[in-house]
Amino acid sequence: MQILGIEKVSMVDYPNKIATTVFTGGCNFRCPFCHNSGIVKQEYNVLDIDEFFAYLESRKKLIDAVVVSGGEPTLQSDLEEFIAKIKSLGYLVKLDTNGSNPFMLKRLLESGNVDYIAMDIKNNFEDYGKITGIKDINIENIKKSLDILHKHNVPYELRTTIVNEFHKEENMEKLAKDLAGEHVLYLQKFVDTDTCFEHGLTEVDKMTAVYFAGILSKTIDNVLLRGY
Repeated sequence: MQILGIEKVSMVDYPNKIATTVFTGGCNFRCPFCHNSGIVKQEYNVLDIDEFFAYLESRKKLIDAVVVSGGEPTLQSDLEEFIAKIKSLGYLVKLDTNGSNPFMLKRLLESGNVDYIAMDIKNNFEDYGKITGIKDINIENIKKSLDILHKHNVPYELRTTIVNEFHKEENMEKLAKDLAGEHVLYLQKFVDTDTCFEHGLTEVDKMTAVYFAGILSKTIDNVLLRGY
């Protein structure tokens, strides 16, 4: 298991829980607005997994949950075993994923060891390749992951980081059709940082974000802003 970073205490990564967030290395996407470029490009030292579990053992009365994030965690071949060990310590487990590996997602949900899923939806399906940096992206895998989430009784949220250069009214109209019938979608504010893949991208202002939410609310039960 390639752990490249740990946030020991987070109050925001797991809904209504105090969590430890662990970041796995590598990703199969190259989203220009990603703020974890060092994690994705695996530029950091691998952390000792025994030390990580020793920390969890020592914080059982203080931490409620562990969030497995990245990068893209489902690229890790031993992710199932890693999550099972976290679960065995009594923690809730949340998985952050880009939805590109429905086969791993299905196994994790069937194991019963994942309590919450956050799946990134980068853009409307037609424009996924433009925003992920993957020209021939298999969008069917994203759709399969959504279908898997629908079929399992595990709470999940969808989230889209909105960026001026990639998200316009037309994209939101298409996304509303692509995600019709979904329960919850968060529109997340983009912030340009030193760790982004590309610099010079700009945030969507709050008024426009509210307008986008109105478009999406026509087909999605709950569209919420995050970071505004």
